[in-house]
Amino acid sequence: MSARIPLSDRGVTPYERVMGHAPHVLAAWASLEDVFFKSSLLPTDLLEQVRRTLASVHGCEYCQAKGGPPSDRHAVIRTSLAVGLAQQFSEDHRLIDESMLNVARNHFTDAEIVELIAFMGFMWAGGTFGNILGIKPAATDSYQAKNSQSFETNS
Repeated sequence: MSARIPLSDRGVTPYERVMGHAPHVLAAWASLEDVFFKSSLLPTDLLEQVRRTLASVHGCEYCQAKGGPPSDRHAVIRTSLAVGLAQQFSEDHRLIDESMLNVARNHFTDAEIVELIAFMGFMWAGGTFGNILGIKPAATDSYQAKNSQSFETNS
């Protein structure tokens, strides 16, 4: 079994097929994914590192398998700062204070900060969903099986 709830007939991935039991939620979820992954103000590689950082903590096996572990080093300061915010978000979001946002403002616009924090919340919610419902990756979804760094959606 690839989840604690049987897979529905809606969706392609195990994640989508579990969420497919509530098609109205799946449709809205997919729409918000499109906002982040198709029309983001932020670079895809930055978003992917943030996603991997959050996945390494929230416990969703499906999410963790999609791209492997987060990188330890980042050549771009914005990615490093975004990952640092994601680490703090995953430890205790309440500790992201004005001083941390001021550092971020030196490298991100207000619109990018809003998008980044919203993205972190969305990825955290998706990971919590996947973890609670025990969604497992299909063999072809696994980072090890693909040996790829590709960026896919769904948490």
